[in-house]
Amino acid sequence: MEVALLCLLFVVYLTLRYYLMDHDTPSDKDRSRFRKGIELVSTRNITEAHRYFDDAVRQHPKSAIAYAYRGKCQLVQDNYYSAIYDLTQALSRDNTLADCYLDRGIAYYKTNQFSDAFREFDKAVWHFRDEQPDAYRWRALARIQIRQIPQAESDLRRAVSLGDENSFHILLKPPFTNPVFQK
Repeated sequence: MEVALLCLLFVVYLTLRYYLMDHDTPSDKDRSRFRKGIELVSTRNITEAHRYFDDAVRQHPKSAIAYAYRGKCQLVQDNYYSAIYDLTQALSRDNTLADCYLDRGIAYYKTNQFSDAFREFDKAVWHFRDEQPDAYRWRALARIQIRQIPQAESDLRRAVSLGDENSFHILLKPPFTNPVFQK
């Protein structure tokens, strides 16, 4: 009888704890904290956004989101090595940020480090879980540079099936020879 009562109280305790706990991750909290800067990035006001996230990194040095968006600003401003540094810092704080892998891969690609770029794009494809055609397109571009043409074609076809028109146009050019059909 005592065991049944203890089990019942334990279930009630777990239920209350579940509903009273905060379920937001630190990255979710940072996204709401830095909403103003994220809006600046989405409206392409990169200079102001960079200033905002530079201050955010100084005030919150453990924030993965602050580093990730500062890295994104660096990438848009063609500061590729600074972008790689910021995105690496973001991923060391939260390794589940799929956009960071994609952005770091683009920075590696722009600095002609194609094998590193391929590795980052591969991680981005995995973290996006087959939902982001940009990751497939960039991975295909890196594969072209490291001479993996059949796999690149497969990635581009997958991106086309996800609705990416840029991949469709890449497939129409050499080194690809098979015709492309859109549904």
